[in-house]
Amino acid sequence: MANDDTIQGRADEMSLEELREEIRDIDQEIVELIARRTYVADTIAQVKEDRGLPTTDESQEAAVMERAGENADQFDVDRNLVKAIFRLLIELNKAEQRESR
Repeated sequence: MANDDTIQGRADEMSLEELREEIRDIDQEIVELIARRTYVADTIAQVKEDRGLPTTDESQEAAVMERAGENADQFDVDRNLVKAIFRLLIELNKAEQRESR
């Protein structure tokens, strides 16, 4: 990820509309990644159902949350905020898995 000086340098060169366009592009990428993650989670749910495994795997959830925190630290983003977002993603996937069973 770019450092603050690089971002500031780019911001000085870009118009407000260009910056907003970049945000729109990033927002679309985020939604695409959420859709991709949801698809993979749905596939995992199908595998779990086929194998008679429980929907919830607390050790896996803990590993996801730990990775989220580590990634937040790596990119200098608020760890608690990132973990809260991942908690929402996990809950979304769990709800969808329960509905599909």
